[in-house]
Amino acid sequence: MTDPTKLLMAGNEAIALAAAHAGIKMGTGYHGTPSTEVLETLATFGDPNVLLRWAPNEKVALEVGLGSAFAGARTLVTMKHVGLNVAADPLFTAAYNGVRGGLVLVVAGDPAMHSSQNEQDNRNYAPFAKLPMLEPADSQEAYDFTRLGFDLSERYETIVLLRPTTRVCHSKSLVVPREPEVLDRTCRFERDIPRFVMVPGNARKRHKLLEAKLVELAEVAETTDINTIVGDPEGAAMGVVAAGVAYQYVREVAPDLPIFKLGMSWPLPLERLAAFQKAVGDLVVVEELTDFTLDKLRAAGIPARGKHPSLQLGELSPDRVRFVLAGEPEAVAAPRDDLPAPRPPVLCAGCPHRSVYVILRKLNLIATGDIGCYTLGALPPLGNLDTCVCMGASIGVGLGVERVSTDPADARGVVAVIGDSTFFHSGLTGVLDAVYNGSHGTLLILDNRTTAMTGGQQHPGTGARLDGSPAPAIDCADVCRGLGVTDVREVDPYDREALEQALRETTAADHYSVIVCRHPCLLLTRREKRDKYQIDPDTCKNCGACLRVGCPALRQADDHVEIDVVQCAGCGLCFEVCKFDAIAKVIS
Repeated sequence: MTDPTKLLMAGNEAIALAAAHAGIKMGTGYHGTPSTEVLETLATFGDPNVLLRWAPNEKVALEVGLGSAFAGARTLVTMKHVGLNVAADPLFTAAYNGVRGGLVLVVAGDPAMHSSQNEQDNRNYAPFAKLPMLEPADSQEAYDFTRLGFDLSERYETIVLLRPTTRVCHSKSLVVPREPEVLDRTCRFERDIPRFVMVPGNARKRHKLLEAKLVELAEVAETTDINTIVGDPEGAAMGVVAAGVAYQYVREVAPDLPIFKLGMSWPLPLERLAAFQKAVGDLVVVEELTDFTLDKLRAAGIPARGKHPSLQLGELSPDRVRFVLAGEPEAVAAPRDDLPAPRPPVLCAGCPHRSVYVILRKLNLIATGDIGCYTLGALPPLGNLDTCVCMGASIGVGLGVERVSTDPADARGVVAVIGDSTFFHSGLTGVLDAVYNGSHGTLLILDNRTTAMTGGQQHPGTGARLDGSPAPAIDCADVCRGLGVTDVREVDPYDREALEQALRETTAADHYSVIVCRHPCLLLTRREKRDKYQIDPDTCKNCGACLRVGCPALRQADDHVEIDVVQCAGCGLCFEVCKFDAIAKVIS
């Protein structure tokens, strides 16, 4: 019989439930895998007392969250690991301010870069910003640590960092929730200039208080039951220190080993860890990415060993943990021929971005790129995106290449490519720089009316908010005109002739130009009836011209090309390039 007190939940869902049960007044963040589902789940609860919002970027999300917490409201802020780089500016000073209402900042890590441009270890932010960090190992802990985070935040008037990683965010396990808190409080900002106005004289005093607070939090780390020993260390030949999903892997491959399980990964309980090391002798730190915990133990004079350098990159796994425990380098597994060939990610069939890359390649333009679905334009067969650094960098990188290019023709051939959500996130200042400094470059804004890469979330240009309520739809073309761009054009990327003509004209112009390529993401409209295409196998000459478009709906048969009618989105690119009239339009 099913136990009604237990819920099967993903880690992100458990964090959302815990935040609701903790009595939050506001949830804000920026969508980014693997953190996106936290706010989306909160939205499904439909609680009118909780204000939920997507912010244009992570910096704004944290700043809004700080205002909420300064006014005494419990607040949840969410983002992925690289998002904290954007929010770092307010984070470090806000550590001096402290908070009145509890503020838990969810910073989801992505070891192995499943959907990220780097796999930075955000544990390093905790000592850097002088803030406590909690690391859940499963959905139950995601729930419990979120609840604990709000308690710690209010008790010590500090932001609490919660760091789940991809496996915890998206894996499901049982959760036994507790009774929700009922908070009877008035949220009101009370003036306290020495605390909230960080001019040097005030900041120096607040810094001293922050250091004293860290001493108190170190005592919490020594006494909290989320830092615990699993197994008996007495007489053991080896002991392990682990946190998060690494703890689960150790339990799987070496269930008899004693483990010092860290739930609070900063500050570290150094006294208890020293005692644990003396009991076990050989202490092994099992952790993903950097040697964060290992370095802190060694700096404190606690003997310990970690993983071989060959295991520094990517996620751990049960197999990799075996090498860590043995103190050996990772053995390279022999290739297997019984597995299907890997399928790299591709733009969807009929994606409007495909036309853009076909034209960019035809005109042999340098394309400085950005973060989004369109980053896949770097992969074959499109292969026409030349850089990708971070959100908004396409514009700045393009400007830099343009300005130092010796040959004027090279300078004119640089085009920046950015999506609509990314443009609102961090593209506006790049456009300002271009206008202010007299750039002659071209910016392509690929406006597909959604944040497609993370699942179709809302942004300032979609006309809707997180809860689905209507919002002003900010037009990126109008924004560019407001920023001083005099040449702003709008084209449908399916109209390849118009797009090509626009690019030829803007790359030859003596002023900065913006082309908004506007067509809705096909995932928004895929249930609508639309034209599709089919190939006549008798007419097809197997020339391969259509295959070079890079559409995943096309596939090679024995002596002709076939179209998967389920995948076909009706964009017509294959129809346009066919030299033998073998492709015909049909109505779905």
